[in-house]
Amino acid sequence: MTAREINFDGLVGPSHNHAGLSFGNVASSAHAGNIANPRAAALQGLAKMQALARRGFAQAVLPPQSRPNLPLLHSLGFAGTPAEILASAGRSAPMLLAAAWSASPMWAANAATVSPAADTADGRTHFSVANLQGTLHRSCEPQQTQRILQAIFDNDTCFAVHPALPATPAFADEGAANHGRLCVSHGDSGVELFVHGRAHFDSSIAQPRHFPARQTLEAGQAIARRHGLSTRRTVHLQQNPCVIDQGAFHNDVVAVTNGTVLFYHALAFVDEAAGLAALQIALASTSAGAMLQPVRVAADAVSVADAVGSYLFNSQLLTRADGGMTLVTPLECQENPAVARYLEQLLSSGGPIDEWLCFELRESMRNGGGPACLRLRVVLTDTELRAMHQGVLLTDGLHDDLAAWVGRHYRDRLAPADLADPALASEIGVALAELSGLLGLPGLYDVDEGCR
Repeated sequence: MTAREINFDGLVGPSHNHAGLSFGNVASSAHAGNIANPRAAALQGLAKMQALARRGFAQAVLPPQSRPNLPLLHSLGFAGTPAEILASAGRSAPMLLAAAWSASPMWAANAATVSPAADTADGRTHFSVANLQGTLHRSCEPQQTQRILQAIFDNDTCFAVHPALPATPAFADEGAANHGRLCVSHGDSGVELFVHGRAHFDSSIAQPRHFPARQTLEAGQAIARRHGLSTRRTVHLQQNPCVIDQGAFHNDVVAVTNGTVLFYHALAFVDEAAGLAALQIALASTSAGAMLQPVRVAADAVSVADAVGSYLFNSQLLTRADGGMTLVTPLECQENPAVARYLEQLLSSGGPIDEWLCFELRESMRNGGGPACLRLRVVLTDTELRAMHQGVLLTDGLHDDLAAWVGRHYRDRLAPADLADPALASEIGVALAELSGLLGLPGLYDVDEGCR
């Protein structure tokens, strides 16, 4: 069938701040307490979206979630008016206040896991909302994520939007950041790769010692079952615990897939050889049949530290209309000598990746995510593309409207102390009400959702 990939980028929210809430995310922790620039963060993301759209890559936006999350603070014992709740939390529990303001839904790769129609038993595209149960600030996202996805993909004939898995350690799920797909073309049946850091019910599997493994084998297995995936074309691999302990908190910090290409660090997986063999066997069983194209980055070419620091693998790997592949990285890859040297050699090697684009995404990088974190990949047939809500598809006009909206409503400076300011909550409420109109999603923010 004919299908194309749409990159749904998370629109950075007006509460973007540097709170360092994500243990195991080195960049997030390193910038904790710094002054953030929400306006710059949103405009940087929009500029990347527009540049890729103009190059012919289909692009859409996922709206930010409502903040502050007052139901969370209320459930934790803070009472009174919104201003009183924010002031009390700011005085006695600033980390809880920061969690209530988190703009982490900008990391759209953690929104859900997506299986296209070509892979599923019922011929629909399936979405499983991630439960994000490992951290407080992210565990409050699934309700609003499901609401947003259902509003955009509101057609039961074409789409199935599943709620999050049970929010327990056994089914810890952080979405597409630990999922990849390999195929000859987007409309062909493909191989779905689920990467886990630990197995909850198998204590013999090694786990990291310093940072938590955020994805379980059991979560990947459950999603594969509910999406109706073929067992022959589903592969589960374990991420190397040593790279998690070095800051690769998701698989997309050390590996990315596109087409038949697996671009990965040599230390990404526990058993590299067995993993490549399993992927090759699975690819051979697809309708088109194919040979895996592994692009392996040796540890002596790029260390894990350099990969994590530059977010080399947290990149977008995109197929162009001419069949070539474009690697989209943050500017930090150009600024890291080892990574820049490797990428220059990669482009001259005659391999499948033959173009490298860099973007200024410094605000999002400082909060712990690069190009791959910012987007959710959704493969849609022509029929599905027509069936989804059209108002989120990026055009030059929508880009300009959103950039102007950001200019009107976003602050260019947000410090930790500002999170207790009730005026910020009022500003964001007005901004999101206007945004729902711009995107043609009236009522999107009328329901007060959060942790209860």
